[in-house]
Amino acid sequence: MKYLYIDTSSAYLYTGIVEDNNLLIEKKEFLEHNLSKESLFIVSKMFEESNIKVDDIDKILVVTGPGSFTGIRVGLTFAKVYAWAKNIPIIGVSSLEAMAVSSDIDTNKVPMLNARRECVYTAVYSKENDVIFEPKHIKLSDFNKQLEKLDNYQIISNDEEITMDKIPYNPNILEIVNHFKDREETNPHELNPTYLKNTAAEEALNDSRDNEEKY
Repeated sequence: MKYLYIDTSSAYLYTGIVEDNNLLIEKKEFLEHNLSKESLFIVSKMFEESNIKVDDIDKILVVTGPGSFTGIRVGLTFAKVYAWAKNIPIIGVSSLEAMAVSSDIDTNKVPMLNARRECVYTAVYSKENDVIFEPKHIKLSDFNKQLEKLDNYQIISNDEEITMDKIPYNPNILEIVNHFKDREETNPHELNPTYLKNTAAEEALNDSRDNEEKY
């Protein structure tokens, strides 16, 4: 079985091809604002370098979020196109769970992504990757109160704006694929982003409605 993994939920592109229990090739690129422009080219180049065709892929695993709204849509778009055009089964992957699975540390794991406006996307997993605190979009100050209840934990993040004591996220694509590969497959047309928060337009609309209700 050959698996294609795609994660564009942050400023990074993380992608790779796994065959059975072997990582054949991977790409880890910091693209930031060039994510939508460069990602498809890099994935295509990865296929070239590995002498593997999209038709050879048996299953696609793609990160659905939470994370960057634009980034999530980039990865989902071409993963869904591959899946639909080539009739390849597709599985949605949680960015936060993937971060936890990748981190082989002997403590509770706290993957964290910057959500702006003093908020984060985060969760807490045990060292065995069981959920302790469900994935949320939450104010960092409120989440810190939750962390006070934990005896032992390690924050995992690649975001420079998160200044708390943390270890860098370096995805172990083989571990991620092995962890998610037997999850329920989804019709590509029904695979949607996991945002955990409203878009800027939705937040603006809600603010407008709140203001109207005041008068």
